Amino acid sequence: MKFVIIGYDGPEGEARRKIHRPAHLANLKPLEKQGRVILAGPLTDKTGSLLVLEFETHEQAVQFAHNDPYMVHGVFERIEVHPFMQVLPRPV
Repeated sequence: MKFVIIGYDGPEGEARRKIHRPAHLANLKPLEKQGRVILAGPLTDKTGSLLVLEFETHEQAVQFAHNDPYMVHGVFERIEVHPFMQVLPRPV
């Protein structure tokens, strides 16, 4: 099942993002290798990040989001996790 994770940057998010980006990307790498990263990246208005990832359960998605280096190290001050149904482009 797909989930949208929205991470909202805290007051020092932009500065902390530069420091913790390698760890954040390393955390996503296993999911990417498994084909479970649909898309991921920062919002260009510098308010946070958007990720669409595949997990078996909502609890797994929430746990992943809360343990991500961006959350652990204060890049994100809060996150939202929502189940998501992809309509377009049509999933393969």
